[in-house]
Amino acid sequence: MLVDLSQALGTYFHEVFVVNFDWWVVLGFIAQAFFTMRFVVQWIASERARDSVVPVAFWFFSIGGGVLLLIYALYRKDPVFIAGQAFGLFVYARNLYFIIAKGRASKADA
Repeated sequence: MLVDLSQALGTYFHEVFVVNFDWWVVLGFIAQAFFTMRFVVQWIASERARDSVVPVAFWFFSIGGGVLLLIYALYRKDPVFIAGQAFGLFVYARNLYFIIAKGRASKADA
């Protein structure tokens, strides 16, 4: 039974990572790398400040990863993934808008 499970898992992973590997999967991995980088950037900024910090780069990586993952989700025709990424893009863009608007207001006050 354990051998059958091991063989089934091996077949599954071979199909997922080898047989189905195409440029869409490459795009998905690149998109996932963007999403991972946003947390790396946030972690480094927080460690340097010794406080919880969300740098502007976090939102740029969020938008980059979100756009690429939305394209990937549209190709895969996954409604859950599409809805999640589309909503996330709205949130990321809105946060970036607030940062830009605050920066402009600060410059106008100076």
